[in-house]
Amino acid sequence: MRLKVLGCSGGNQPGTKSPSFLLNKSILLDAGSVTSTLDIKSQLEITHVFITHPHLDHIKDLPLLIDNLILSGSYPLTLKVLSILEVIIAIKENIFNGLIWPDFTVIPSPEKPILKFVPLSPGEEIKIYEYSITPVLVEHTCPAVGYLVKNSAGRSLFYTGDTGPTNLTWEFLEKVPLDALIIDISFPNALSNLAEESGHLSPHLLVEELKKIKNPPKRIYPYHLKPQYQDKIIEELRELAIPGLYILREGDIIELD
Repeated sequence: MRLKVLGCSGGNQPGTKSPSFLLNKSILLDAGSVTSTLDIKSQLEITHVFITHPHLDHIKDLPLLIDNLILSGSYPLTLKVLSILEVIIAIKENIFNGLIWPDFTVIPSPEKPILKFVPLSPGEEIKIYEYSITPVLVEHTCPAVGYLVKNSAGRSLFYTGDTGPTNLTWEFLEKVPLDALIIDISFPNALSNLAEESGHLSPHLLVEELKKIKNPPKRIYPYHLKPQYQDKIIEELRELAIPGLYILREGDIIELD
């Protein structure tokens, strides 16, 4: 399993990129920075996009990706965008509505559109290539899931997307031995109350969440750091001295053999 970090920031400033992760070459987890990072050739290899929730930083490059695919004239497939139904409805009604962006679910034709939305049920596994991918409900300010990704060799990774403190997520994953956990840490400890109110975590809240996990992940990758507080968050995370913790940066590659 090879996951490339296209973007992992919790804000948009020069030098930062919004969340998007490329699984091998064909599967995206969120679409915050795909067209601003990958060349056209690489974009044409993408076949599936799993969206965690409809907040703009996690979907903002999706309309432009579809535009690039259809204008290339050589994309042979229908791009599948997958998430829970509430997320799909939000994206369809507010983005691909013919006003903000064309409704590509009927372009170039209703019979062979460039875009197809695929609704997922929380907790139900779907198989894509050599991967099993399961949406798992998380706690955020809008309908949201994280994704459990397993490969044929039995390696497993969980990407939380945006989440605040949660119990149901870890209860669902309690029997899953995670090799890697990508987890939202948006604010420093001094703003833990704001983190909870906005559906995010801080280093202090991370410690509390890890106590709930019966099978601690071998590697922990904090992401979604707000650029305004990045230095302080990094300092507080390092002070925790959590084994296997590595703060993600754009361009990083996570490999699970």
